[in-house]
Amino acid sequence: MKVLIAEDDAVSRTILRRAVEKFGHECLAVEDGRKAWEIYQASPDIDLVVSDWVMPEIDGPELCRLIREEERGNYTYFIFLTALGDKEHLQTGLAAGADDYLSKPLDRNDLQIRLISADRVTSLHRKLAKQNSQLEEMNLRLFEQAREDPLTCLGNRLRLHEDLQDLKGRVDRYGHSFSAVLCDVDFFKRYNDRYGHLAGDEVLRRVSETISSQRRSGDTAYRYGGEEFLVMLPEQNLETAKIFAERLREAIEDLDILHQAREEPEVVTLSVGIAELSPENPKSADTLLKEADQALYEAKKLGRNQTCAYTTNLTKPS
Repeated sequence: MKVLIAEDDAVSRTILRRAVEKFGHECLAVEDGRKAWEIYQASPDIDLVVSDWVMPEIDGPELCRLIREEERGNYTYFIFLTALGDKEHLQTGLAAGADDYLSKPLDRNDLQIRLISADRVTSLHRKLAKQNSQLEEMNLRLFEQAREDPLTCLGNRLRLHEDLQDLKGRVDRYGHSFSAVLCDVDFFKRYNDRYGHLAGDEVLRRVSETISSQRRSGDTAYRYGGEEFLVMLPEQNLETAKIFAERLREAIEDLDILHQAREEPEVVTLSVGIAELSPENPKSADTLLKEADQALYEAKKLGRNQTCAYTTNLTKPS
């Protein structure tokens, strides 16, 4: 253990420090509560504080209260060392947050027993803190997994719903804008029928990897459903979103994934629809997605493997 001693009497401080070190513990020793508090704040690895009761500037009970109020990962065991052995002071010390009590003059056997107890308690607290940290990490992983599509590792519908609320709030509060890019793998059913579902899953993975490599750090991507993917582009209008969409569409075609169950080109391609949400063009998130879907439908109607932006005169999907 790492032990901090606060004792204003030089002789008592030296005797106590040597005894603690003899029992195999690292020890820091200071002459008043103020210095002890400063060292404690600067040293996150102190396991045990042994403090005199009466000291200048900050006394033992006040030092104990300060330590108990300090937020830190590991528990600090606190022992009072004092000649005031009556029950009133014992109760006051425990009320301040102390764990144990040693009377002066120092009995080394008593000290050894207290050190053993302190080591057991602090070790248990360290173990519990580690388990709590592992539990928090596990909960975070489960939280993320619940919002991730297992095949493509993109966000799922739950993550999309949460993110849309945040994006819509930024539009309402700060006047931001963003565009939705909805993509569909062309003739994907034919691909599955020709090459099998395992090959189809590999296509979806490669498409999702390409989407992830093409998007900016602030963009978010989701598996929208089946062979459909959605990319949200903050601070992008229809024109700039179309540049991204065309770059993505060309990147998918350049993968040269053979698809002989379709007409030319005999490779996997994307059809893409784009819609925009801005302060000048307010709408609900659901309406935005419906408009992107209408634009996607138009891209398919025009022959697939192309990008179409939403306009009010588009034909609604049947």
